[in-house]
Amino acid sequence: MTGPSTPYNPPTRPIPVIYRDDHLLVVDKPEGLLSVPGRGDHLADCVLSRLAVKYPEVLLCHRLDRDTSGIMIFALTKEGQRKIGRMFEVKRIKKRYIARVWGEVVEEKGTIDLPLIVDWPNRPLQHVNHETGKPAVTDWQRMAREDGTTRMKLMPRTGRSHQLRVHMQQLGHPILGDPFYADGAAQDFPRMMLHAEGLKFEHPITGQVMRLEAPCPF
Repeated sequence: MTGPSTPYNPPTRPIPVIYRDDHLLVVDKPEGLLSVPGRGDHLADCVLSRLAVKYPEVLLCHRLDRDTSGIMIFALTKEGQRKIGRMFEVKRIKKRYIARVWGEVVEEKGTIDLPLIVDWPNRPLQHVNHETGKPAVTDWQRMAREDGTTRMKLMPRTGRSHQLRVHMQQLGHPILGDPFYADGAAQDFPRMMLHAEGLKFEHPITGQVMRLEAPCPF
């Protein structure tokens, strides 16, 4: 398994801003870039540190895995951060991902309900554990079958670490290019084919319904 030893070579291209107001900053995170700093100076470069150069007041609201691209919400005020954080906790933010997975999925749609917890001997990997795992639920829809792979729309109801990656593996269709949960030919792709495409939520200050998207790059 190559994941834990994969060198950190983050992309240098600018981070696109999707939306900004006095309280929120929404960006399109590139794949290969950490959301927050890792341990050690070699892992200091991240979305948060890059945004802080232009927006010193920027505050973290949630994370995406290093190898996942797509839409991320940051706050520009403490009030915005507190309210967005609470909305994630009570599941009032609807998330939509696009993934390409190994194999041709037969069913049109379904729901995966498998509890997850960290696999301590192999951390940061997660695994299914029906005794100690935390609830994790993912709705999915098949979009298209493409040359032995399938394009999927994934709508997580919960936000566990590596949830979509483990759930797709458990479905028998790991995400292409996943350094942790795919193997063999399924791992041999230039990037992990998982992208956070859309968010729907009420603005934490104004109450306006926000529907924001970051176009899928694959």
